[in-house]
Amino acid sequence: MTKSLWNDWKLVAIACLTLGLAPFVPEPHLFGKVRWVLGGAVGMQPMDWFDLVWHGLPWVLLLRLLVLKAATIFRT
Repeated sequence: MTKSLWNDWKLVAIACLTLGLAPFVPEPHLFGKVRWVLGGAVGMQPMDWFDLVWHGLPWVLLLRLLVLKAATIFRT
């Protein structure tokens, strides 16, 4: 059976640690973007929104895998 890349725990974990947190200095890029959105997103350009989605996608995939795993555990 073929395993989908979207469901590969190792790939998603590596993506979270690299793309999801890059650049690492002075702070992860995603944290700054989320803080910006929580502050009202004043002055955010379309490129900033794309950047937020790009850096946030691995974390969304990880959350999806965790929910699916929890659903299979609690279903039994």
